[in-house]
Amino acid sequence: MEVAQWIIGSALILLSVVMTVLILMQTGKDEGLSGAISGGSSDTFFGRSGGSKKEKWLSRVTIILSIVFVVLAVALVILASMPAA
Repeated sequence: MEVAQWIIGSALILLSVVMTVLILMQTGKDEGLSGAISGGSSDTFFGRSGGSKKEKWLSRVTIILSIVFVVLAVALVILASMPAA
């Protein structure tokens, strides 16, 4: 069991680094506090701008990796709570 815990722990560390980089690569979706105060909006005349393919890809990969991260974290907790045989 200890080897599995080391493997899952290492995968969690690697995933956290990759997710941090992916999140930092994404652009902000809002204008921040200045947009909230002035009432600015990112909507265009014909509707909300769709964003680039890169942004959509980064968003989807981030969501998928975060789900994998949570599943691995739960698996690690379950493995760590099992009594040693």
